[in-house]
Amino acid sequence: MKQKTKGILAFAFLGGILLTSTVMFALPPPPPTMTPEELAMEEQGFTITNTPMDNFPDDQRDTFCGIGDPKSTSYVKEFEIPTVCTQPLAIKVAPDGNVWFVESNVGQIAKFDPISEQFTEFENSIWPEGSRTMSWGMDYSSDGAMWYTDGSFDSIWRFDTINEEYTPIQYPASEEGSLPQKLAISGSNIIVNDFTGHKITFFDLSQNTDEITYSSIVAPIPNSFTGDFAVDSENNLWYTNWVPELTGLLLKFNIEKYKQDSYLASTGMDISLENYFEVYDFPQDLNTANGLSIDENDNVWIVDTSSSFFFKFDPTDQEFTKFVTSVPQKSTFGNATGIIKSPISRPYWSQTDMNGNLFFNEQTSNQLAVFDIVNEQLVEYMVPSKNPNWADCEDKSNSNCGVAQIFGFDVTDDSIWFTEWAENKIGVIDTKKPLPFSVKTDTNSITLKKGETKTVFLSVTYLSNVTDINFNSAHTASTATKSSDLIVSHTLNDPTEIIVSVSASEIALSGDYKLLLGVFNSEVNISKYIDVTIEP
Repeated sequence: MKQKTKGILAFAFLGGILLTSTVMFALPPPPPTMTPEELAMEEQGFTITNTPMDNFPDDQRDTFCGIGDPKSTSYVKEFEIPTVCTQPLAIKVAPDGNVWFVESNVGQIAKFDPISEQFTEFENSIWPEGSRTMSWGMDYSSDGAMWYTDGSFDSIWRFDTINEEYTPIQYPASEEGSLPQKLAISGSNIIVNDFTGHKITFFDLSQNTDEITYSSIVAPIPNSFTGDFAVDSENNLWYTNWVPELTGLLLKFNIEKYKQDSYLASTGMDISLENYFEVYDFPQDLNTANGLSIDENDNVWIVDTSSSFFFKFDPTDQEFTKFVTSVPQKSTFGNATGIIKSPISRPYWSQTDMNGNLFFNEQTSNQLAVFDIVNEQLVEYMVPSKNPNWADCEDKSNSNCGVAQIFGFDVTDDSIWFTEWAENKIGVIDTKKPLPFSVKTDTNSITLKKGETKTVFLSVTYLSNVTDINFNSAHTASTATKSSDLIVSHTLNDPTEIIVSVSASEIALSGDYKLLLGVFNSEVNISKYIDVTIEP
């Protein structure tokens, strides 16, 4: 559904731009001392292995360390990390093609050579023993360093890939508590969002000293989350600030204009932060804005982790358009108890390329998605490894049910590299390999009166010997009423054509919506969107 909205900046930005300051290179603090009770629990629940598994009691090791060997499909190949239970998270492909990732359970990074298929793990001798972290962001700088965030010790880390040396840098923590999350190199700056500390921080990389200068933009909504960010072609910073189920803003910060006026601040003149911002209210159903990215036309894409929705914001007409992923396959959520009535995919992070594609991971669908922005086609690749301890699976030893917690990914020209946090693996998707089938519809749009039904023909072209094809559909219309605003049913006319009936409920909400129609097998899901208008 499209929504045109411009937020009104009817509040003061708390604190404005923080005064430029410096942060010293520093070690993270030691882990807190365990109480006697905690020590007793450790002695009772742990079998000492002298591996990273020792960070978890025995009954949690399958959940956090993985249960299965690496698997492959026609499009996905997985690789098992040599050290057990490293919990790989952020991942980045360097210009030379080597794949780097953070082993968050041991506070170090590793390299994978795609040619030799060999891992190299770099021990971090200054990491506190037994500590764990969540490292969501990682990027490569031109001086041959990998930078990544550390949520446990309010730090960002620099790893010199040439000298193989770690350097931790203290992150400027907020009084309310900080969580440095995503990280990106932009020109001479490192940009980091503080998820719980309500700010975006810029670190200046142009200095070669023992100190790094930083400045921060404090978010406008108190007691809120500051989400992912991206920089557009005109050097504007876009990011989100939100409170789940209550309020949310998409913000555009004019970096260039602020730089031009920054000399005024250096002379002591007061400058108003509001002069550098444009603010837009979240559309309906955008509640948990984690991933954000910008395409080659400067459209902003936001994925919503508490639903199956993702959104496009066009800065020219200031409109949001809502899209939906396919419904998760039952193998990912299990539903052994029958408690799951409306499974959602939870898209988490996103990335764009220069070929008109949007990529995102679907946490509870165990899939990685490629959305063709111009043609509005969605391809979702199923990752074969699954951990049943993260879903409603009947058999907790069944590696064909559950999710692997695919949190980190990075896109190259013809591959998507990803991490499996709960399965101690990394993997790669070959996006250049021809898909087994394709789909198209006989129309790109339909208009319905309330109570009316129309027919759409979905054609399937088979490019290889494919069996066990299933129909899928999803839509962005409301499901808050007793029956959904849109009712979709289908009939298989022959193996190459599916007749789809689309009905608007008698009490449907009027508006413009997206309807997703497609087919899938156990390896890939291919769908096409059409526009549906329900008339008043």
